[in-house]
Amino acid sequence: MSARFAPGDRVRIAGRDPTVHNRVPRYARGHVGVIERVCGAFGQPELLAYGGDGEPYQTLYRVRLEQTDLWPDYAESPQDTLEIEIFEHWLDPA
Repeated sequence: MSARFAPGDRVRIAGRDPTVHNRVPRYARGHVGVIERVCGAFGQPELLAYGGDGEPYQTLYRVRLEQTDLWPDYAESPQDTLEIEIFEHWLDPA
């Protein structure tokens, strides 16, 4: 399975709000981040949570987000970042 994105690529996390289980925190949806690393291919949690096989497998990425982008009133260091692992089907080029 080939990865659609590479480290350093800017991506936007989809802003959708599905009714099924997923691993995308609400506070990160719709925000732009940078691919930190490609973690590999894994079963989709939206399917695995309900007894499915998770296929087709999706590439999982570690995405780095700026804290000040997530929370505009963030008062700590402006260089602080947050890294979250997000599946490819939740990402678009930014």
